Amino acid sequence: MTTVEPPEAAPAAPRASSRETALDPAAVVSSPGAALAPAAVRSPEEASAPPFAPSPEAAQTQALASSSEAALPPPLTSPPHAASAPAVPPSSPEPLSLLGRAARRDPYGFYRTLREEHPLLWDGRLGAWLVSRYADVAPALGDPGLVGPRRGPCCGPGTVRCDQEYAAPESAFALLREVCARTAYVLARRLAGREEADLVEEFCRWLPTGTIAAATGLSYGAVMGCSGAVPDRSRAEAPAATDLGRQRGGTGVALLAARCADQAVLTGRALASLMANLLDNPEQLELVKAVPALIGQAWDESLRRNPPIHVVLRRAVRDRATSGGTVPAGAAVALLVGAANRDPARFADPDRFDLHRTTTGGLGLGPADCPAARVAELQAECAVSALLAAMPGLRRADAFTPAESGLLTRAPRLLLVRPS
Repeated sequence: MTTVEPPEAAPAAPRASSRETALDPAAVVSSPGAALAPAAVRSPEEASAPPFAPSPEAAQTQALASSSEAALPPPLTSPPHAASAPAVPPSSPEPLSLLGRAARRDPYGFYRTLREEHPLLWDGRLGAWLVSRYADVAPALGDPGLVGPRRGPCCGPGTVRCDQEYAAPESAFALLREVCARTAYVLARRLAGREEADLVEEFCRWLPTGTIAAATGLSYGAVMGCSGAVPDRSRAEAPAATDLGRQRGGTGVALLAARCADQAVLTGRALASLMANLLDNPEQLELVKAVPALIGQAWDESLRRNPPIHVVLRRAVRDRATSGGTVPAGAAVALLVGAANRDPARFADPDRFDLHRTTTGGLGLGPADCPAARVAELQAECAVSALLAAMPGLRRADAFTPAESGLLTRAPRLLLVRPS
C-alpha cells in the first residue's frame, strides 16, 4: 500500500464551525502526495442531497408523508379496525406519538413507555401502528406479509439473508480495506494537530463516501448522486477505478464500492455513534486501544445500542397478530428498531454500552454475509484504528456531551473532541 506522508496540521478551528476547512476526500486520497486544498465540493452541505441535513419536525412530517419509500397512508381520525386498538388514556395531556414532544425530548424513554404499556399503539399523527418489543419487531422485519420499498440499500435491520446475486471476491474487500485505511489515515492526520475538532463533520461523514470515491475514481458529488446522473453500477467503469483494479487483476474493488454507495450516509452516522460510545466509555476505549480485535465487537454493540436506523416503515398485506392486538390488512406499520434494540426482555442492562455483551441479535445494518454490511464494518475498523493511531490521547472536548437527533435515522450531528 502506498505510504501517505503526514500532512501539515491545520490551525485550530473555532468551535462555532469547522465546515470551512472540510475537504473532498476523493481529492485527498486520489494521489498520495496531493496537496490538502479544498476541492470543488467542499462539504456535503454544498451538494444537493446533504447527508446530515437538519431534521425539524415539519421536515420529518413532510418526508414521511411524501417519501415513496415510506408509502404511508393519510393520517386517520381514528384507528382502523383491529382486534385490539390500544389508546392513550383521555387524561393524558398529549397522545403518544413518534412525532410528539415526548419522543423528541427522550426517545428512549418514549420507547420504554411503549414497550411496557403500549406494545401496539395507533399513532394518529403518523398514520401508522407502532410496534416496539424485540419479540415483535425482529420477526416482523423479515415477514413477507409486511411489504417495504422496492428500492434502497440491499439489506436493512433484521435481514436474515442477503439476496444480492453479486458475490464480491475476497481480493476486492482486501483492496477496499487498503483504500479505506489510506483515506482514514489522511483524514485523521489532518485533525491530529488541532486543539479541538468535530469528528462528525470532519471524519465520520467523509470516510465512507471518500472511500467509495477513491475506489471508483469519482468525485463526492458523483458518488452521492449530486452531479446530475443517477448513481448506478456504471461508476465501476471510471478510468481511475479500472486502473486500480487492473493492478490486482480486475475491477472488483470498484464494482464492490459502487454497490455499497447507497449505504455511505448510514455508515457515516453509525461511525459517529460508535465514536460517541467509545468516548463516553473511556475504560472501554482503553480496551480497544490495547486489543484492536475488539473493534468489531464495539461496532456490533454500537449498532445495537444506537442503530443508525430507528424506524422501519412497512405496510401489512394481511391481518397480523402481535403483542397487544392485531394490525389490520392495508395499515402502515412503524417497526421501532431503536426500541427493540433496548428491550430488556432480550438484552440485559440494554442502555449500557458493553463490549463484552454475549447476547446476540441486535438489529443493525444487515446480515454478516451482506457485502454492504461487511464494507461498513471494515470502514469502522479502519476508522477507529486511524483515529487512535493519529490521536492516542483522543477524548471528548471539555464540557461537551454528544446528543443524537433524527426521527427515522438517528446519530450525533456534532462530536467535539480534543485530539491530544
